[in-house]
Amino acid sequence: MPPVPTDTAAPQPPDAPRRDAAAATAAAAAAPAGSGKRGAPGRDELGEGERGAHGHARPRRAPSRRRGVKAAPERETWTRQMDFIMSCVGFAVGLGNVWRFPYLCYKNGGGVFLIPYLLIVFVGGIPIFFLEVALGQFMKQGGIAAWNIAPLFKGLGLASMVIVFFCNSYYIMILVWGLFYLVHSLTDTLPWATCGHSWNTEQCTELFNLDLCQNVSINTTRSPVIEFWENKVLRLSGGLSEPGEMNWEMILCLLTTWVIVYFCIWKGVKSTGKIVYFTALFPYVVLILLLVHGVTLPGALGGIIYYLKPDWSKLVEAQVWIDAGTQVFFSYAIGLGALTALGSYNRFHNNCYRDAYILAVINSCTSFFAGFVVFSVLGFMASEQGVDISKVAESGPGLAFIAYPKAVTLMPLSPLWATLFFIMLLVLGLDSQFVGVEGFITGILDLFPQPGAGSLRRELTAALCCIICFLIDLSMVTQGGMYVFQLFDNYSASGITLLWQAFWECVVIAWVYGADRFMDDVARMIGYRPLPVMKWCWAVVTPLVCVGVFVFHVVNYKPLTYNKTYVYPWWGEAIGWVLALSSMLCIPCTVIYKLLRCKGSLPFPSAPAILRDWAGAVPPCQVSISNCWDHQGSRGSCFGAPACPTTMPSHPGGVSQQFLPHRRCTL
Repeated sequence: MPPVPTDTAAPQPPDAPRRDAAAATAAAAAAPAGSGKRGAPGRDELGEGERGAHGHARPRRAPSRRRGVKAAPERETWTRQMDFIMSCVGFAVGLGNVWRFPYLCYKNGGGVFLIPYLLIVFVGGIPIFFLEVALGQFMKQGGIAAWNIAPLFKGLGLASMVIVFFCNSYYIMILVWGLFYLVHSLTDTLPWATCGHSWNTEQCTELFNLDLCQNVSINTTRSPVIEFWENKVLRLSGGLSEPGEMNWEMILCLLTTWVIVYFCIWKGVKSTGKIVYFTALFPYVVLILLLVHGVTLPGALGGIIYYLKPDWSKLVEAQVWIDAGTQVFFSYAIGLGALTALGSYNRFHNNCYRDAYILAVINSCTSFFAGFVVFSVLGFMASEQGVDISKVAESGPGLAFIAYPKAVTLMPLSPLWATLFFIMLLVLGLDSQFVGVEGFITGILDLFPQPGAGSLRRELTAALCCIICFLIDLSMVTQGGMYVFQLFDNYSASGITLLWQAFWECVVIAWVYGADRFMDDVARMIGYRPLPVMKWCWAVVTPLVCVGVFVFHVVNYKPLTYNKTYVYPWWGEAIGWVLALSSMLCIPCTVIYKLLRCKGSLPFPSAPAILRDWAGAVPPCQVSISNCWDHQGSRGSCFGAPACPTTMPSHPGGVSQQFLPHRRCTL
């Protein structure tokens, strides 16, 4: 079927005017094919659809605009490309790199753990990281609207928004605790170093040496560090069913933290891009200072040996591979939609493929480097107390608020090192927090675009988001708040939800939209096609990795406990599964909803909404739309999606395809 000439109006889908406005800026922002700019793909790369019906170059003509339809405002971009790099470093390099990776490395065979970790980084972490950033950069949309690239699976965007919203709600509590510790570090004597305070019990013992307590029940002696954490900071109750009173000191810290987050993101990426230079780089300065000090302490070498000592037998244990996969997906911030939002602020021709590898190296090297910092101090603490390092090695909040503060009390100038550590903890978590909130706000604003609304709409949306999260967080500053925090941490953004999200992202791009087509789209942006291995990772390897780790998670599922002593009631775990399924079910529910809304009978629904109906960052002529064949196998075009005309159509960016009884079109 010949291309539809531009003089003849092609049939328009009923919602074309709505898409016209959303696509106007994106269509104008991309350089036309054949413009001669450096990095622009040639004819062979772009395919036949880049030229006119007879292979001649299209005249560059400004697209006409329908009467009464206003163009969308030009999308904000980073002031400089380094802003994007720093934002990704700040978001992805967080507390998990410092308090989780070193412990997993020690627990799973030392240096041997790097083998499964790096393998999953290259076949899982980098491909999905690159996919999310490239998708946002190409579509110029946030985490929800970017999945208009495959509208039947728009639930992927909704799921990512649910996950990142939950993360934004509970992750900030770590900053609240860090701020509380930081304030109490500004004293001559650290309050968790001694007993005799109002929160201490009669069992409090300052010099807690296991060798001196062999004839004493472990339950009769408690460290002042643990009592400060449980009795002063958490004011821990007996369980989830005992919420108790609110802690006004924690409420004040919570309010302060949310105010800081709000003013970091209220003006958009122009302000965020400047703040991340400090929040992303300062933790490295503190880590270096802590390492220099740590390696000079007695026993530090023993701690580092424990960290790196290889145990090759661990490679055959399934748990090692589960831990490696989970750590990669957590530390690379995959499946949250925030990377897509950050990528959407890139310039169209930014080399996101190169950026993905740069950021992967920074992320993994930071994790490995942090292990030397942590285990040099833990080795010193084990040496001072005369115990094996396995007795003091911790991960997660146990490392940040028990093990490390306890080690600091044994150092000279302990308030100084405690202050530096908690400043680093606060800054590490702060940029992860406000970039996550930025990603959520971007997704919401792109879902409900209002051209010409101005910056006030963004500021009000950011304020509303912070207020709602603050109200949710009030449940975590009660005496039972730690139990609520663990529910969110173990279910709402667990390894299961992230693996489910990552699996479907790869399947949709590789098998629904088409891996080759997406590689062509990337080539239009960066000027060349990525290595073919990336395509095969999306199509086969990465989904298999996700399925494998997911199955191991489900098979090895254990009831949730706190501190290995308190077992959550059945209704508590039920709440946790509701949190997990609230994001996981977004994908199948959206598919079912869109199929039920279709007119016509399957397998030939007539509704274009479930097929390709999107306005990418390039004009329709640059979109792979000639992907239909008639019943004889001849290539043609679909109804409403003409092949590349000689001039721009009157509805830039609007592409719609429908199934017809005598045609088959690729989704």
